[in-house]
Amino acid sequence: MRYFIISMLLLAGITSKSQGFLKADGPAIKNGRGQEIILRGMGLGGWMLQEPYMMQLSGFAATQHDIRRNITDLVGEKGAQKFYDAWLANHCTKADVDSMAAWGFNSIRLPMHYNLYTLPIEKEPVAGKQTWIEKGFRMTDSLLSWCKANKIYLILDLHAAPGGQGNDIAISDRDTSTPHLWKSQQNQQKTIALWEKLAARYANEEWIGAYDLINEPNYGFQDAADKNGCAETENAPLRKLYVDLTTAIRKVDKKHIIIIEGNCWGNNYAGIFPLWDNNMVLSFHKYWNNTSDGSIQKFLDYRTQYNVPIWLGESGENSNSWMTETLAMVERNKIGWALWPLKKSGPNNPLQVKINPGYRKILNYWKDQGPKPTPEEALAGLMEYASATKISNNIYNKNVTDALIRQTGTWDVIPYKDFSVKNDAVLFASDYDLGRSGLAYHDKDSATYWVEDTRHQEWNSGHQYRNEGVDIEACTDSVTNGYNVGWIQDGEWMQYTIYSPQNGTFDVNVRSASKLADGRLQLLVNDLAAGENIVLPNTGEDQRWATSTIKNISLNKGWNRLRVLAVKGGFNLNYLQFRQTNGTAAVN
Repeated sequence: MRYFIISMLLLAGITSKSQGFLKADGPAIKNGRGQEIILRGMGLGGWMLQEPYMMQLSGFAATQHDIRRNITDLVGEKGAQKFYDAWLANHCTKADVDSMAAWGFNSIRLPMHYNLYTLPIEKEPVAGKQTWIEKGFRMTDSLLSWCKANKIYLILDLHAAPGGQGNDIAISDRDTSTPHLWKSQQNQQKTIALWEKLAARYANEEWIGAYDLINEPNYGFQDAADKNGCAETENAPLRKLYVDLTTAIRKVDKKHIIIIEGNCWGNNYAGIFPLWDNNMVLSFHKYWNNTSDGSIQKFLDYRTQYNVPIWLGESGENSNSWMTETLAMVERNKIGWALWPLKKSGPNNPLQVKINPGYRKILNYWKDQGPKPTPEEALAGLMEYASATKISNNIYNKNVTDALIRQTGTWDVIPYKDFSVKNDAVLFASDYDLGRSGLAYHDKDSATYWVEDTRHQEWNSGHQYRNEGVDIEACTDSVTNGYNVGWIQDGEWMQYTIYSPQNGTFDVNVRSASKLADGRLQLLVNDLAAGENIVLPNTGEDQRWATSTIKNISLNKGWNRLRVLAVKGGFNLNYLQFRQTNGTAAVN
């Protein structure tokens, strides 16, 4: 009897961990316990499908198959296959999923390339038949097992549909020399067959959160001049394919949410309604526009009118400030989200892939800026680049994850790095606090809104180290953490939360450089002006550094807010160094 009771308790414990299938319940997404779920996720862009910009290939390659062709030209077919095998093995691992869970994400969106699961119609041995490739399914199985271990929902997203789903060819790896999805019944049938195959495989997997049927359709059905379908008023072929996909899925799986996306990169739902299934979610995508409720009002209206959940299925590629404001806005409206992407060679995502010298040489050659590498050099550079995609080799941008998770729910400011004021202690300018714009820092250019104002305004002139508006570049001073704040304008400031073990007075050495003009700097401690407003010298070069001193800065025992204000900009700032004055007890 005792063993029976213990077994029942263990079974109850296992059962209590089950969340149940996600389900659309009126305007909300709920789990099997009836709890509303706000999805907070990342998209694994770049893993199964390479978009050229993620690899610094914008303007050279248009699609993944362009990239592969150029790699093959350098290293041969065997070398190219070796690179792609390593890429797929390294780019996403269990450690990536473990990390996302630890950072606070509860979902993952998997952008799938159909060619990892089935052959293109042009390569099918028998026309109209489907040849299945196990590699894609095994990769998905592995990812699902890592998600289950971390209690993270996995959303399957057909990012590259057979033939390609629109005129933005990079996002679907579309080959314009072959029939696309909307002009080929065979490609549509392959898409239907693929979703039915996936649904049958995962029908009983509760940690599969949903099926995102087609990523960002962008095609003018009524007017060829409307290339991306933004003026489309009917969307009849899109609706028909969605209905056909749903019918095929429901033959084998009646449990999972089906997510649909409108035309015009997911946002044009004209002609799509009424909905045809009672377990659906509408996805919309949001980039480079305003962060107010008004920017998503039509989707809020759809939610109310059709009593259906909405989901921000893709967003990002902007400053921390823009992403925080966007996510805070959608969460305020009880909308989940998936940011894009987890990693690439850039600082505005959680993980940054480093560019090695060998791959840089390849980039220079492809862009007519350097000599052609030998096949051996090229393969070594490519393999090192594939290795660089592994999370253990990535740069972790904790300022980005803080902006996506913590800052969306609080106005609190916290230290970027712990700093205790000791004699000769150096506080690097680039290590300002973590927090929202206007609280942790102020910079005049903090986001880009080019969809609204047509200007591709950069929010960061240096694009180094961090992803806020504060401009950071590589530093060559003798004492450095590798970076300095630059492009400083009048009125901009950074805040540092620092700890003083005692009440004390310090002289602060300011390390600055300026090529064109004298700057002027003021320190504030706990919101009050401290010390004199000093002139920083014109050193004649951006990386020729000089030291100026602000005397008699008083700090309270405990935590202090130190703000560095550029009364007059035009200078670079490397660090502040604290020197104890006479009468202050030594702190070492």
